[in-house]
Amino acid sequence: GGGGGAGGYLTASSVSLNNASYTVTGGGPGARGIGSTGATNGADSVLSGSGLSTVTSIGGGFGGNTSTFGPYSHRNGAVGGSGGGGGGYTGHGAGGAGTAGQGNAGGAMNANVNGGGGGGGASAAGQTAPSANNGGYGGAGSASSITGSSVTRSGGGGGGAYSSSGYAAGGNGGGGNGGSTAGGTPGGNTGSAGTVNTGGGGGGGNYNSSSSPGSAGGKGVVIIRYRYQ
Repeated sequence: GGGGGAGGYLTASSVSLNNASYTVTGGGPGARGIGSTGATNGADSVLSGSGLSTVTSIGGGFGGNTSTFGPYSHRNGAVGGSGGGGGGYTGHGAGGAGTAGQGNAGGAMNANVNGGGGGGGASAAGQTAPSANNGGYGGAGSASSITGSSVTRSGGGGGGAYSSSGYAAGGNGGGGNGGSTAGGTPGGNTGSAGTVNTGGGGGGGNYNSSSSPGSAGGKGVVIIRYRYQ
């Protein structure tokens, strides 16, 4: 199937906060699809409170499934912070759109079938599956040094493949690797999950078995660095 899209990536500086209570919610990962049960988008990450316009990073879009084993209507990647990659089998799934200012679109399924598109990342779109039986790479995330060292977050998940050598890597920034029929590394049969606290998209499962679903995305994070005045 298609790789999951990364959660939306937002930054801001020089924001004035009052002496008040604020609510911070780090969005949970989207659930992977299994059999006839479709995947779900990741949950939003939200910062809100008195005197502050609510800031919302949109959860990542789920990757499209292999229609042979799941609901045909879910072959397209979903819209999200970054969009999910397209899946399908008899119908070629399109990549989902990303949210302006937060992420990029997912890649489409290959027109020659059996290769899922990569999920979109914060700084780059997911790759359309490059050839039959091969998955598309997940889009790259964005780096920040807010914690004191540079960390890249919000990478897209790699698309699943039919070929034993056609797996695709997730995008730099926590994106999970796509699965292949060979299993093993890097993505196994089911793909690998997005990295926790990066908002990375999960890798798509391989195209040869209903028992090899894609993997879940990584939980999102909200980071606040402040100076008392």
